[in-house]
Amino acid sequence: MMVFENVTFGYEPGRPVVRKASFALTPGLTLLLGPNGCGKSTLLKLAAGVERPDEGRVLVDGADLWKDEATARRGLAYLPEFPDITPYASLRDVIRLVCRLRREPVRAGDRALETFGLEGESGRSVRELSSGQRKRALFAAAIVGRPAHLLLDEPLDALDRQITDDVLAWIRQRMADGAALAVVCHAIEPFADLATRALTVREGLVEQHETLPRSPEDRFHLLDSLAR
Repeated sequence: MMVFENVTFGYEPGRPVVRKASFALTPGLTLLLGPNGCGKSTLLKLAAGVERPDEGRVLVDGADLWKDEATARRGLAYLPEFPDITPYASLRDVIRLVCRLRREPVRAGDRALETFGLEGESGRSVRELSSGQRKRALFAAAIVGRPAHLLLDEPLDALDRQITDDVLAWIRQRMADGAALAVVCHAIEPFADLATRALTVREGLVEQHETLPRSPEDRFHLLDSLAR
């Protein structure tokens, strides 16, 4: 479980994007909803340890993300909206680094690349890959070691239909395994039936919606209204 305790963060002094956020990301799929610029991606960056809270703390299975980093980050996988990976490293080197960090054998990285159809691209530098291939590379890194906390920002962008179906099947499987997923997306249709709960960010305040309607029509109507 990931816990935010009174987290406040802003990119400029005196202008917090997130204010006193306290909530838990538990097993299941949490949709982060709200209009552009409201702070959804910032919330994911705080959860991933990309940004450090100005106040408060983030705990991953009880480990402080900024005081016990090695322990806390081992169970995290973060997929940013824009797949900015170090451009001159080979894809093979990137995946093997992930294997070392998660204490997984090299073969686990090779299998991840095969899963996303990248085994033939492993010797190429990241800068030589298309945007869709870079996105798939991030997914390959995400599945190494089966991390329990998955933070996905616009995960279906730049993916073709087959890979999209494969990713959604993988998300369903990880949910069945008990993983906690947090997803930011503009197109909520692919995730509406998978969502366990929703979070909204309005003027820096995080509001939790723990119970979603069972009716598909009512559920989509609620999620759609929260996203606006």
